Amino acid sequence: MIVAPSVLSADFGNLNKDLEMLNKSEAEWLHIDIMDGVFVPNISFGFPVLKTIREKSTQFLDVHLMIVQPEKYISEFIQNGAQMLTIHFETCTHLHRTIFQIKNDGAKAGIALNPHTSVDLLEDIISDLDLVLIMSVNPGFGGQKFIENTYSKVEKLKNLILKKNSKALIEIDGGVSLQNALLLKNAGADVLVAGNAVFSSENPSEYIKLMANV
Repeated sequence: MIVAPSVLSADFGNLNKDLEMLNKSEAEWLHIDIMDGVFVPNISFGFPVLKTIREKSTQFLDVHLMIVQPEKYISEFIQNGAQMLTIHFETCTHLHRTIFQIKNDGAKAGIALNPHTSVDLLEDIISDLDLVLIMSVNPGFGGQKFIENTYSKVEKLKNLILKKNSKALIEIDGGVSLQNALLLKNAGADVLVAGNAVFSSENPSEYIKLMANV
């Protein structure tokens, strides 16, 4: 299981310390949420913070754009360190064009789905994707309660991926912890984003190890 700790839950007063801890942990990815205060009711951070994380981190940078008109900023996010760039289905009028804009700029491309958005809508593009991010909470804030319908949604997505011979990974974001990690893995998840669960634990590195080995 790939574990992608969410930097949004890190201590920004001691970010360098948290990044050093993550570099020594079994986390393969870092998940970075970019929020604009328009698509979601919160604002996180932008290019300077992403660039700093890229300079300090040894992990694969998994950047989740919760912003409107993501196509305007794709090149700059990739130039500042994004290796996986995930855009929301709900924000893109020309989804195919935007996915290939990401790929042509040298990053892997993912699509995120809000809790109410059906995986059936990905049937015509699933073969072109590197990742599908299933939001298991409503996006915008950490620490929310996990939505139980996520398990069946992951199973349905996994069947679509197999049907279309896609190589897309399934990532889950929101309310993920050791309590539901195995259930998500059994449903078909490949990548687990964990924020509060990791950074509020007594031993974040050990927590990541346990989650990676569910």
